[in-house]
Amino acid sequence: MESRATAKFMRVSPRKTRLVARNIDGLPVEDAMNLLRFTPNKPAGVLYDVLRSALANAQQMPGVDVDAMVVKQVVVNEGPSWKRFLPRAQGRATRIKKRTSHITVILAEGQE
Repeated sequence: MESRATAKFMRVSPRKTRLVARNIDGLPVEDAMNLLRFTPNKPAGVLYDVLRSALANAQQMPGVDVDAMVVKQVVVNEGPSWKRFLPRAQGRATRIKKRTSHITVILAEGQE
């Protein structure tokens, strides 16, 4: 059985989030949660919340062994960017793109 959770429009850069997501792909859920809990950056906290949500979704399914769940796949897609301007010298302005992410975590029952 598979369980999934999605968080959309999260205010974290997709590029930085993918760096953290690669670390938990294929790990048992308990190990992935420990890794994310002690990773000191913002994407780790967001991924931790999505992973907890996927685990809670798995607990709602009958006949699923939550202790044997493994992170099957983590997908981080780019969401819309917020466009902002930063004032610069001599009346100029520079564009800033505040990027957002769509994060999907898929859990599956597997071998540890």
